[in-house]
Amino acid sequence: MTRRYDPERRQRIIDAAIRVVGRAGIAGLSHRTVAAEADVPLGSTTYHFASLDELLIAALCQANESFAAAVRESGALADPECDVAAELARFTGEWLAGERTGVELEYELYLAALRRPALRPVAAEWCVAVAEVLSRRIDPVTARALVALLDGICLQVLLTDAVYDEEYAREMMARLIP
Repeated sequence: MTRRYDPERRQRIIDAAIRVVGRAGIAGLSHRTVAAEADVPLGSTTYHFASLDELLIAALCQANESFAAAVRESGALADPECDVAAELARFTGEWLAGERTGVELEYELYLAALRRPALRPVAAEWCVAVAEVLSRRIDPVTARALVALLDGICLQVLLTDAVYDEEYAREMMARLIP
């Protein structure tokens, strides 16, 4: 039997894993469920990802990229006249106002690192990436504190179904910025 060249298969498997976790949580993730979701043979998932942790790492890397990329690509944050707290509060509001399932998925993958040590370096990358961007405008210690504050605010909104309060977020972040 001839192998069919499929350069997009690995990405389809990652996308399928994200959909499975979004629908059934990490507990519902298996090579079998991902293969069915991606419409690929079971062997393809284990060929590209020897373990579920490897697959979760790839999914977390992809999920992490959205918010960090938005912060990184923001022209506003590069402007020395920009109100960093207001801009971050606005970004966070846009992110939380997007597809709720996507945001919940990102946090589920992020928090999976509590029980899966292999995920911890990838989970930490998000914090580091956002803090690095912020460190171009404010000191690194304050940047890390802002990331922690954002994390806490986002988790509270997600866990309590509260409405995101942009003004509150801006005010709390402004208190941290010297």
